[in-house]
Amino acid sequence: MPFFRLRTRDASPQARRYLSGLLQATRRNVQRMAEIVPDTDSQALHHFLAHSPWDARAVMNQVARDVDSLLGGDQDSCLLLDETCFPKKGKKSVGVARQWMGRQGKTDNCQVAVFAALARGRAVSLIDAELYLPQVWVRDPERCAAAGVPSERQVLKTKPALALELVQRARRNGVRFSWIAADGGYGQNRALLRALDDAGEIFVIDVHRDQRIFLEEPSLAGQDTAEGSTTPATPLEVEQWVAQQPAQAWQEVWVRHSSQGELRVETLQCPVWLLEGKDTEARSWQLVVTREKADPKAVKYSLSNAPSSLSLSRLAYMQRQRYWVERAFQEAKNEAGMDEYQARSWQAWYHHLALVMMALLFLLRERQLQKEALPLLSAGDIKVLLARVLPRRDQDPEEIIRQIQLRHQQRQSAIDSAYRRQRPRENLTK
Repeated sequence: MPFFRLRTRDASPQARRYLSGLLQATRRNVQRMAEIVPDTDSQALHHFLAHSPWDARAVMNQVARDVDSLLGGDQDSCLLLDETCFPKKGKKSVGVARQWMGRQGKTDNCQVAVFAALARGRAVSLIDAELYLPQVWVRDPERCAAAGVPSERQVLKTKPALALELVQRARRNGVRFSWIAADGGYGQNRALLRALDDAGEIFVIDVHRDQRIFLEEPSLAGQDTAEGSTTPATPLEVEQWVAQQPAQAWQEVWVRHSSQGELRVETLQCPVWLLEGKDTEARSWQLVVTREKADPKAVKYSLSNAPSSLSLSRLAYMQRQRYWVERAFQEAKNEAGMDEYQARSWQAWYHHLALVMMALLFLLRERQLQKEALPLLSAGDIKVLLARVLPRRDQDPEEIIRQIQLRHQQRQSAIDSAYRRQRPRENLTK
C-alpha cells in the first residue's frame, strides 16, 4: 500500500511486513504474523525488531508530526498524558517488576510506560512513549546493560518527569495543541504542574479528592508556626469544599454528543491557591469540578491554569476530553497489538512501539480521509477491509498444513527441552 511504501522507503522490507502483520494477524507476535505475511519468517521479523539498527525515536518523531498534520493546530487540539501497563512473566524483559497496575487495580509483574496522545474532538492517536524503569532496574547496571538500556537512561526518572519530557519533545517536533490533560496520578505532582505553568502550557489536569487548596492567598510568613507569626490561611481538601457547596451552585453544561446520547455534566468552578512543601510562592489556579447527572457520586476534580475568561462549559469540555486517551490505548492494543510483542530488550520494545504508532497513524489517516462519506468508520472496519486486500500466505491449504506441522515441531522441541532440563535435577536426587 502507498502508505507503507512512503513511510518505510529507506528501511528494511521487513518494516512493511511487520506493519502488515500488526494490521492482519489475530495475534501479533512474530510467529503468528509470519504465518500471515508473505515473504518472511519469524526469525527475520524478530531480527528486525531486536537487532536491526534503525532509529525508533526518529520514527516516533515523524509519526508525531504526521498526526499533528491531521489533528493539530485547532482550538480543540489537546495533548493527553497517561500510562498503561503490559503484564509480563519472568525477570528479563526490560523494566519488568512488580508494579501497580492501575486499570487492573492490583500489583503484579509488568512493564509500565508513559504515553502522549494528540486528540481533536473524537479523533485521537498515540504520538510518543517512554518506558518507566523502576528502582530495582536502575540499581542494577548489569541487568540494564544486558537489556540494552542506554547509559543515559540508567537513572531513576519518575513518571511525571517522563511525562514532562513527552510534552517538551512534542513542542520540539512542532506538535500544536491548546492544552494538556492528565489523570490524578500526575495532578498530585506539584513539580510537573509548576513546570508546565512556567513553560506557558495550559493544562486541565485531574487531582485526587484529598488535594489541599486555599480559598484565599496564603502568605509564606503565615506558614511559620513560630511565636508571633501571622495566622495562616486554612487549607481544605477539594472534597470538603465541594461538600460545602449548595445544590444551586452546580451548573449544568453540555459537553459533547456521544454514542449514548448527549453528555451533560454539572459543574463547579472556583479560584484557588496552592502552596505546599518547598514552594516559594503560592500558585493561583482554578479548581474545576464535574459530575454526571446519572451518577452524582462520580465526581472529577481538576486544577487548571487556563485564563479566567474561559466559560465553565469550555473548562468542562477540556476536562472531559481526557476520556479519549483510554480509547487510544484500547485501539492500540485491540487493533495494532501494542501489548502482544515478544521483545525483551530496550531497542526491541521501542521498535515495536514505533511501528504500532505508525500503524495507528495509518488507521487515523484512513478514517480522516473517509469521515465525510463514512462518519462511523472504525479501526476495526479498516482491518476487515485490509484482510481482503492485503496479500496473505494462509490462503493455500498446503501452506496451512505446513504451518501446522511447524507448530507441532516447535511444541515437541519445547517438550524435549523441558525434559532435558529436568534430567539433571532427577540425577541429583538419586
